[in-house]
Amino acid sequence: MQPAFPLLFAAIVGFTHALEADHLLAVSNMVTRRTSLKLAVRDGIAWGLGHTSTIVLIGVLMIALRVGITEGVFHWFEAAVGLMLLGLGVWRLYKVLKHRRLHQNHIPHDHNNDHKMAYSVGLVHGLAGSGGLVLLVMTQMTGQIEALSYLLIFGLGSVAGMAVASSVFHLPFSRKLASSMALQLGLTVLSSALCMGFGAKLVYENLLA
Repeated sequence: MQPAFPLLFAAIVGFTHALEADHLLAVSNMVTRRTSLKLAVRDGIAWGLGHTSTIVLIGVLMIALRVGITEGVFHWFEAAVGLMLLGLGVWRLYKVLKHRRLHQNHIPHDHNNDHKMAYSVGLVHGLAGSGGLVLLVMTQMTGQIEALSYLLIFGLGSVAGMAVASSVFHLPFSRKLASSMALQLGLTVLSSALCMGFGAKLVYENLLA
């Protein structure tokens, strides 16, 4: 039972990690374009898989291949996440306002089954904090296989956490609750503005402060 406990703990930590503010802001911007719960949840899963891919890749580089990555590099990683959040908020706000000028009766929704954008956002998001996580695991785990297993289970926990988060954020934008276009527009603009603000904060803190 004892060897399994760190892996169970990794899943729990990964689940809660997915619920951090910058992650929720990113997924909220993505699910505002969905009216289908299935597509929204798939966006969350795709984000989680992208996030896991980056964390495991950095883990392999640092744990198995002994590649040294300096703290300064991780500041650039954090800044890249900020730029992505800034761009994501601007893109969503532009799409909504442009569509509203042309079609006054509703805000745009995406019925495309393509989840590449969500996966790409997750890939970039995995850069933020990955260095600290890998270094922590390296100090706590005795072997490479155990450490990499921890990172993988952590990532899968984040997939589950983001799937839950995306389903919750999707509710105000579902067809059944879409009676108030003003409310949906307001929530979309708010999530975009928060995403841009948080992204700008990350860029400032890691490049300019």
